[in-house]
Amino acid sequence: MEGLVVAIIVGAVAGWLAGLIVKGIGFGLLGNIVVGIVGAFIANWLLPKLGILIGGGIVAAIINATIGAVILLVILGLIKRA
Repeated sequence: MEGLVVAIIVGAVAGWLAGLIVKGIGFGLLGNIVVGIVGAFIANWLLPKLGILIGGGIVAAIINATIGAVILLVILGLIKRA
């Protein structure tokens, strides 16, 4: 149960940060949580393949999830324009 709460908090923070970085795309609180969690999955898959390892802990999880969420929002923005 504790892991779920941490994942939701990390997802919310990462989604909010990604929304600030990628301007013009906002999904509200629940959308930010989903974007952050999906972003965390993307980052955990992609970053090690690129040789990028940030470390452990909450701060590293937020950084990883934010990177993944930014990637997700950029891709969604490109699809939305097409």
